[in-house]
Amino acid sequence: VQLQASGGGLVQAGGSLRLSCTASGRTFSSFSVGWFRQAPGKEREFVAVIPRSGGTASYADSVTGRFTISRDNAKNILTLQMNSLKPDDTALYYCAADNIYWSSAQYYSGRRIPRYWGQGTLVTVSS
Repeated sequence: VQLQASGGGLVQAGGSLRLSCTASGRTFSSFSVGWFRQAPGKEREFVAVIPRSGGTASYADSVTGRFTISRDNAKNILTLQMNSLKPDDTALYYCAADNIYWSSAQYYSGRRIPRYWGQGTLVTVSS
Protein backbone atom coordinates (compact mmCIF):
# COMPACT_ATOMS: atom_id res chain seq x y z
CA VAL A 1 0.00 0.00 0.00
CA GLN A 2 1.21 3.50 -0.80
CA LEU A 3 0.55 6.27 1.71
CA GLN A 4 0.52 10.00 1.05
CA ALA A 5 0.32 12.38 4.00
CA SER A 6 -0.73 16.01 3.77
CA GLY A 7 -2.12 18.86 5.81
CA GLY A 8 0.88 20.03 7.77
CA GLY A 9 1.71 23.68 8.22
CA LEU A 10 2.49 26.49 10.61
CA VAL A 11 0.01 27.22 13.38
CA GLN A 12 0.04 29.21 16.60
CA ALA A 13 -0.14 27.49 19.95
CA GLY A 14 -3.73 26.69 20.81
CA GLY A 15 -4.68 26.32 17.18
CA SER A 16 -5.79 23.31 15.16
CA LEU A 17 -4.67 21.35 12.13
CA ARG A 18 -6.11 18.38 10.32
CA LEU A 19 -3.73 15.88 8.74
CA SER A 20 -4.80 13.48 6.03
CA CYS A 21 -3.25 10.31 4.69
CA THR A 22 -4.50 8.87 1.42
CA ALA A 23 -3.88 5.19 0.72
CA SER A 24 -3.68 3.46 -2.62
CA GLY A 25 -2.63 0.16 -4.07
CA ARG A 26 -4.20 -2.27 -1.63
CA THR A 27 -7.47 -2.71 0.22
CA PHE A 28 -7.34 0.03 2.82
CA SER A 29 -9.79 -1.70 5.13
CA SER A 30 -7.40 -4.63 5.57
CA PHE A 31 -4.84 -2.44 7.33
CA SER A 32 -4.50 -1.02 10.78
CA VAL A 33 -3.30 2.57 10.30
CA GLY A 34 -1.83 5.20 12.50
CA TRP A 35 0.33 8.26 12.99
CA PHE A 36 3.84 8.76 14.28
CA ARG A 37 5.93 11.88 14.63
CA GLN A 38 9.58 12.80 14.89
CA ALA A 39 10.87 16.08 16.23
CA PRO A 40 14.36 17.32 15.36
CA GLY A 41 16.96 15.44 17.34
CA LYS A 42 14.44 13.06 18.87
CA GLU A 43 13.33 9.49 18.32
CA ARG A 44 10.25 8.69 16.30
CA GLU A 45 7.21 8.73 18.57
CA PHE A 46 3.93 6.82 18.48
CA VAL A 47 0.96 9.18 18.24
CA ALA A 48 -2.18 7.15 17.54
CA VAL A 49 -3.44 3.98 15.88
CA ILE A 50 -6.85 2.81 14.72
CA PRO A 51 -7.74 -0.79 13.85
CA ARG A 52 -9.01 -2.04 10.51
CA SER A 53 -12.65 -1.87 11.49
CA GLY A 54 -12.36 1.68 12.75
CA GLY A 55 -13.00 0.57 16.31
CA THR A 56 -11.42 1.85 19.48
CA ALA A 57 -8.35 3.94 18.79
CA SER A 58 -5.28 4.21 20.98
CA TYR A 59 -3.38 7.42 21.70
CA ALA A 60 -0.12 8.50 23.21
CA ASP A 61 -0.62 10.10 26.62
CA SER A 62 0.83 13.34 25.31
CA VAL A 63 -1.98 13.80 22.77
CA THR A 64 -4.94 12.17 24.51
CA GLY A 65 -7.88 14.53 24.67
CA ARG A 66 -6.41 16.85 22.03
CA PHE A 67 -5.96 14.63 18.95
CA THR A 68 -8.53 12.43 17.25
CA ILE A 69 -7.70 9.74 14.71
CA SER A 70 -10.34 8.54 12.27
CA ARG A 71 -10.61 6.63 9.02
CA ASP A 72 -12.94 6.42 6.06
CA ASN A 73 -12.53 3.00 4.49
CA ALA A 74 -14.79 3.92 1.58
CA LYS A 75 -12.52 6.81 0.63
CA ASN A 76 -9.20 5.22 1.69
CA ILE A 77 -8.39 8.16 3.95
CA LEU A 78 -6.89 8.37 7.42
CA THR A 79 -7.13 11.64 9.32
CA LEU A 80 -5.67 13.15 12.45
CA GLN A 81 -7.54 16.12 13.92
CA MET A 82 -5.17 18.03 16.15
CA ASN A 83 -6.59 20.62 18.56
CA SER A 84 -5.04 22.74 21.30
CA LEU A 85 -1.67 22.42 19.66
CA LYS A 86 1.46 23.08 21.67
CA PRO A 87 5.00 23.96 20.58
CA ASP A 88 6.00 20.44 21.73
CA ASP A 89 3.79 19.04 18.96
CA THR A 90 6.19 20.43 16.36
CA ALA A 91 7.45 17.48 14.33
CA LEU A 92 7.39 15.64 11.05
CA TYR A 93 4.23 13.54 11.11
CA TYR A 94 4.10 10.18 9.34
CA CYS A 95 1.21 7.89 8.58
CA ALA A 96 1.81 4.16 8.71
CA ALA A 97 -0.03 0.93 7.96
CA ASP A 98 0.23 -2.79 8.56
CA ASN A 99 -2.04 -5.80 8.27
CA ILE A 100 -1.33 -6.50 11.93
CA TYR A 101 -2.43 -4.08 14.65
CA TRP A 102 0.21 -2.54 16.86
CA SER A 103 0.02 -0.95 20.27
CA SER A 104 2.36 1.74 21.53
CA ALA A 105 3.99 -0.80 23.86
CA GLN A 106 4.58 -3.20 21.00
CA TYR A 107 6.04 -0.45 18.88
CA TYR A 108 8.45 0.79 21.52
CA SER A 109 9.54 -2.76 22.36
CA GLY A 110 10.28 -3.39 18.69
CA ARG A 111 7.81 -6.26 18.43
CA ARG A 112 5.51 -4.45 16.02
CA ILE A 113 6.88 -1.92 13.56
CA PRO A 114 4.42 -0.96 10.80
CA ARG A 115 5.52 -2.23 7.41
CA TYR A 116 4.29 0.66 5.28
CA TRP A 117 5.11 4.34 5.75
CA GLY A 118 4.16 7.54 4.01
CA GLN A 119 6.40 10.53 3.60
CA GLY A 120 6.19 13.01 6.44
CA THR A 121 4.21 16.20 6.63
CA LEU A 122 5.69 18.98 8.75
CA VAL A 123 3.74 20.52 11.60
CA THR A 124 5.20 23.61 13.23
CA VAL A 125 3.54 25.15 16.28
CA SER A 126 4.72 28.60 17.26
CA SER A 127 4.51 29.92 20.81
